Amino acid sequence: MNKIIVSAALVPFVFALIFASAAFAIHEIIPSESVIPEPGPNAEQINAYIVKYKPYTAWNLWPGKEKLYKGSQPHGELLTTFVNTPAFFSINDKKGMADGSMIAKEGYSADKKFLGLFVMYKIKGYNPQAGDWFYARYAPDGKVLAGGRVEACMQCHEKQKDNDYLFTGPVK
Repeated sequence: MNKIIVSAALVPFVFALIFASAAFAIHEIIPSESVIPEPGPNAEQINAYIVKYKPYTAWNLWPGKEKLYKGSQPHGELLTTFVNTPAFFSINDKKGMADGSMIAKEGYSADKKFLGLFVMYKIKGYNPQAGDWFYARYAPDGKVLAGGRVEACMQCHEKQKDNDYLFTGPVK
């Protein structure tokens, strides 16, 4: 009789062990979002990353900027600028932007119509002559309009070389 009681007491333990083993195996096959690697220099992958996996709208706003602040062309009359964690701390540290920094700028018309998304992504070694920035521009529907070493972006942002190629605010 004691053997039956001991065996019955082991059933929940064995079940828990099997469940934990299965959960670990599934995690190895399908990792959690916390281990999703950052995208490389690819505009479509970046868009999927910041829209699906690490939504930019959940990031911090650029320090000192509110939503819909006054902007300028080619980005829009009104702007909202979001920054990922490496960018946020870089801005506050004033040492230039860390590798992996992403800036997502929503552009709006004066009547607050969404015009598109502009992204800068700092990738170590990607484009040293332009601060290692990858540029991307997306239509309101997410379609890639430009991506990579975008000549117009690089020429304009060159004016801010001493501020790590950024206009939005001081980072150095």
